[in-house]
Amino acid sequence: MQLWVGLGNPGPQYAMHRHNVGFMAVDVIAEIHGFGSVQKKFSGWVQEGRIGTEKIVLLKPATFMNESGRAVSEAMRFYKLETDALTVFHDELDLAPFKVKVKTGGGAAGHNGLRSIAQHLGPDFRRVRLGIGHPGHKDRVTSYVLGNYAKAEMDDLAAMLGAVAAEAEWLAKGDDARFMSELALRL
Repeated sequence: MQLWVGLGNPGPQYAMHRHNVGFMAVDVIAEIHGFGSVQKKFSGWVQEGRIGTEKIVLLKPATFMNESGRAVSEAMRFYKLETDALTVFHDELDLAPFKVKVKTGGGAAGHNGLRSIAQHLGPDFRRVRLGIGHPGHKDRVTSYVLGNYAKAEMDDLAAMLGAVAAEAEWLAKGDDARFMSELALRL
């Protein structure tokens, strides 16, 4: 069993924010792979399903970004999982828009959701970094990540999210290199 967490902030006013692209990713994965209905659990929303032969639990913490680690650690304890079973989908300023990279471990790079999870579980979990690009100056970062995607970006956003969901079987199998390779071919 694996726990895949999408990071974002709860509430309709945040739905299209760049900071919520992690929520968007797990929503598309659930839809494409026919996951079960949403349940309220672990201070968040959970859906269970299978990708290939792997059982996957999707979690969207309802705790707001800064407290994501609380929801994630509750779910990890309940399912008795180690951090090698955890994958976190999150927005990444240091990647060009709509680029996707996977890595295990590392710092939080100012991302409060990652920082919260690392405080609860340590830093050694897999991250699917969903590029949102950088606004150019650090003073503009907060309004940028908490801003909506532009209408002109919607096709690229949909293509990236669809590709992530379509190639998710490689993530489920633990083949991060193949996942990134197949994504690059699609995008």
